[in-house]
Amino acid sequence: MTQDTTGHDLAELFAAHAVRTRLADLSPGAVAAAQTFLLDTLGVAIAGSSGANVHTVLDLARQWGPGEEATAWLGGQRMSAGSAAIVNAYLIHCLEFDCVHERAVVHPMATLLSALFAWCEREAARGRPVRGDRFLAAMAVGVDTAGLLGVATDSALRFFRPATAGGFGATAAIANLAGFDIVTTRSAFGHMYGQTSGNLQAHLEGSPLLGLQIGFNARGAIAATDLAAAGMQGPLDVFTGRYGYFKLIEQDVHPERVAAVLGQEWQIEKLSHKPFPSGRLTHGVVHGLRDLMATHGFAAEAVAEVVVRAPPLVLRLVGRPDMPDPASNYAKLCLPFVAGVFLARGRCDVPDFRGEALRDADVHRYAALVRLEPDGNTDENTLDPQAVTVRLKDGQALSITLPRIYGHPAVPLTQAENEEKFLRCCRNAVPPVPPARAARVQALVAGIAGLPDVAELVAAVAGPD
Repeated sequence: MTQDTTGHDLAELFAAHAVRTRLADLSPGAVAAAQTFLLDTLGVAIAGSSGANVHTVLDLARQWGPGEEATAWLGGQRMSAGSAAIVNAYLIHCLEFDCVHERAVVHPMATLLSALFAWCEREAARGRPVRGDRFLAAMAVGVDTAGLLGVATDSALRFFRPATAGGFGATAAIANLAGFDIVTTRSAFGHMYGQTSGNLQAHLEGSPLLGLQIGFNARGAIAATDLAAAGMQGPLDVFTGRYGYFKLIEQDVHPERVAAVLGQEWQIEKLSHKPFPSGRLTHGVVHGLRDLMATHGFAAEAVAEVVVRAPPLVLRLVGRPDMPDPASNYAKLCLPFVAGVFLARGRCDVPDFRGEALRDADVHRYAALVRLEPDGNTDENTLDPQAVTVRLKDGQALSITLPRIYGHPAVPLTQAENEEKFLRCCRNAVPPVPPARAARVQALVAGIAGLPDVAELVAAVAGPD
């Protein structure tokens, strides 16, 4: 179905959730997950300073919105809140290293945190600092909104949900902090819908526009809440109306799924880490190769073929052919290339997807050994289970079935692994982040619930040292 015939008004449900939620409402697991993925996302953004086109985005964003409202985390330059949101969203997503809600096929934190921090900095400049406990609650609201917009649909991905659903998540989070009532929040959703953008053509071509689309929606969330706060009414039935989100952008909607869990199951607890800086849909082959090599003790040189049996989402979005000289964005979204990186180097890390590493002959030689097959799954929004079979040159065939992929809440990174990823991201930044500043960021995140002004965390992320 494409319209709500169940009696559930999604705009009303999401708005009421945004209005009422405070930190005390969150489960202990949700609070812990918020801190975990806050640190993870800030680390990924710091490493994003090494990404392609970041200085072009920075220079243009400053022209689009000069000012002193908020901070671009790349170099600490000040600009308008909307422009800072664009830069910081791009930093978070440009390495394909940010966390993901797998069932929703949404990277909620990129749009959410870039918009939320910029809005909070602007509030602090106006003498209205935002406390850390309120910030954590707003994060949970934003992830619930973005995540459940994805969970509510069974339709195949046609638009880029991290941008489209992410914009509504950021809008809900800002509405929570701004103290909006339900009507004003619904109006803000309407203004966000008018700016919603994000196509999959950028994903198909590996274009840097992919991360920019997240930034555009982050900026849109700030503008949407500003318009609503000023009293301008936006359209109200934006999700299930005749020309609403679930008619034009998504289809096959099931609003009852949202009603059943909103405020009961915190979607921030369902986020998956990205242990590798590549499309999440490429992680299964790395997980499978890692475990098979550890269990059976064979070297990469012994591999004759790698066969990955996976759901249609995997084949459609990352089953693209290897290219001899790929752009970084393309390589991160090419499963054969990512498998080739792991076989050639025994790792998948930030330096493996830039510069001369993209043209490494060994990587491409191993990538040519990878073959993808459909597994018969009919779910258009799942990445698992996956099966990886390695055929060795001596004739052995070794297989592993992965019900969940490393990084999923069922196969999570440990706290030590999360912290190691953050510190590795700091070392991969350009220039590298000094250990003292990295430790400062970690300490502020650990104590964020008692932080009187979250803008203090932005200052630590952006420097100077």
